[in-house]
Amino acid sequence: MTAKTFAPGPDRVALKRAIISVSDKTGLVRLGRELAQRGVEILSTGGSAKTLTDAGVPVTEVGAWTGFPEMMDGRVKTLHPKVHGGILARRDDPAHAKAMTEHGIPGIDLVVVNLYPFEATVAKGGDFASCVENIDIGGPSLIRGAAKNHDFVAVVTDPAEYDGLLDQLSRNDGATTRDFRRALAARAYARTAAYDAAIGTWFAGQLGEAYPERMNFGGRLRQTLRYGENPHQTAAFFTTGEERPGIATAIQLQGKELSYNNLNDTDAAFELVAEFERPAIAIIKHANPCGVAEGADLHDAYLKALACDPVSAFGGIIAANRPLDAATAEEISRLFAEVVIAPDADQGARDLLASKKNLRVLLTRDMPDPAAPGLTVKSVAGGYLVQTRDNGRIGEADLKVVTKRAPTAAELADLIFAFRVAKHVKSNAIVYAKAGRTVGIGAGQMSRVDSSRIAAWKSADAAKAAGLAEPGTRGSVVASDAFFPFADGLIAAAEAGVTAVIQPGGSVRDAEVIAAADERGLAMVFTGMRHFRH
Repeated sequence: MTAKTFAPGPDRVALKRAIISVSDKTGLVRLGRELAQRGVEILSTGGSAKTLTDAGVPVTEVGAWTGFPEMMDGRVKTLHPKVHGGILARRDDPAHAKAMTEHGIPGIDLVVVNLYPFEATVAKGGDFASCVENIDIGGPSLIRGAAKNHDFVAVVTDPAEYDGLLDQLSRNDGATTRDFRRALAARAYARTAAYDAAIGTWFAGQLGEAYPERMNFGGRLRQTLRYGENPHQTAAFFTTGEERPGIATAIQLQGKELSYNNLNDTDAAFELVAEFERPAIAIIKHANPCGVAEGADLHDAYLKALACDPVSAFGGIIAANRPLDAATAEEISRLFAEVVIAPDADQGARDLLASKKNLRVLLTRDMPDPAAPGLTVKSVAGGYLVQTRDNGRIGEADLKVVTKRAPTAAELADLIFAFRVAKHVKSNAIVYAKAGRTVGIGAGQMSRVDSSRIAAWKSADAAKAAGLAEPGTRGSVVASDAFFPFADGLIAAAEAGVTAVIQPGGSVRDAEVIAAADERGLAMVFTGMRHFRH
């Protein structure tokens, strides 16, 4: 069947009749009153009709309009030819106009619909039956029909669009323009697409299909960014609705607009600092940590984290896993930082940071669970790479001692700390740690031995700048995100002064690496878990 084609409809369409059926009643009464004041006839259903009627807004129930009552607990109410005919009919087509006259179908010029709260029901942990019952059927049909016939019909799917609609009517003597209707139609289709994507993803999860045949991704525009990674690239920030504490749920307390790189780095910092139970600080630069530490309190942790690499910390991102206090904020204010993110901040901290007008301060109210499941998505040419979030964690019970000497209790605590940090360092990753703080980090090198040497070199530079007699790597432990393919990387770490090593193991040369550790009196444990991060 070949679809019939039409010329574009009129530029302006006078608004005479609207149908309103909304789940979210925000702003509904104001909208209804202003439409009624313009002489617009309002058709409505169920709770929307009751809300408007209770507010004194004249409404015609859809059941009275169609002569067909709502039934089946409201599942069937707008699915009727008089409703959809009024929406889909082209007023400039003689055959459509004839059908409208013959069947008594007046035109509907505005559809105001927002959908059953399926996403919110899922986010709140609703059971299977509750989630299914919150899958809207009539709403998407109304929205899609109105969007298809946008030459004559305006469609509004979000209370945030009410002001724009009312302004449009005010500026055009009660009419909508073609460009306005087209913009609304585009947003409407994006909304139903995201809604269906959420349903499809949830249903696949209920069936245990991690990667169904068709996977859709829905997002909502949170912010159009000034540019992307570089000034010649455009960018935007979309949120998925996942209730994971972090950059998508944070409140920006102060500071300039967040950039693409700010958002990426802040996310990396907050996910890293969430790994720790004790008060902790992570300082990030270009998505890699330049200092991480646990402490007796945040102030202690911050000073330790900064000491790892104070040069790289300049212009970095600072993340805390506790509410910021005044003492910590005072130290932070001495450093030029781009962003500070924490679950909260006391009034003293807020007052101190307020003096740094350009510093972005984000508060999240909570910390993300590092062990929680989830998916990560990366675009490649022609597609997406999708994987489960790296929520793997190791504890003492997961470690296998492979050397003649077992680690001491202090070494063991530092090994676990260092391995948690290494999980968030770009591969090849090497992390030196001592007393609950990083003392050297080597990131993103093609050779693991180079990462070992760079981390030791940076540690030596930091010690020299601080006037210390020896680098922090002396007496430290080292973590590697993946196995040592040769003994040279371990030997480089030993030369830097480490006493214990943690790594996944699994190399064909494990025996050679273990022998090198034994020869130098090092303790080494295998985790059996790798943490590549590209």
